[in-house]
Amino acid sequence: MELLLVRPERYRVRRGQTLEQIAEIFGTTPRLLAACNHLTAPPEEGELLLLPPAGNRYAVHGGESKSLLCGSPAAFCSRNATQALYPGQIVVL
Repeated sequence: MELLLVRPERYRVRRGQTLEQIAEIFGTTPRLLAACNHLTAPPEEGELLLLPPAGNRYAVHGGESKSLLCGSPAAFCSRNATQALYPGQIVVL
């Protein structure tokens, strides 16, 4: 018997949840979660959020580049909804 984990495509926000908490649960970043849902304010209880594709969360170290992390600057920007890259930043690979 094989166990398969199914990741939902959408998520309903629970009382008191923040983007940071939701992003950590689903292996993404708050910035990407906000960008995918066109959020300009914190999500409200009951709001239905589209979850971006899953990835591996990673803390950037000094000297790393967008190309090293994601193969190209364009892929980095697409996966992380930002062009910024700095040490300590949490990104999706």
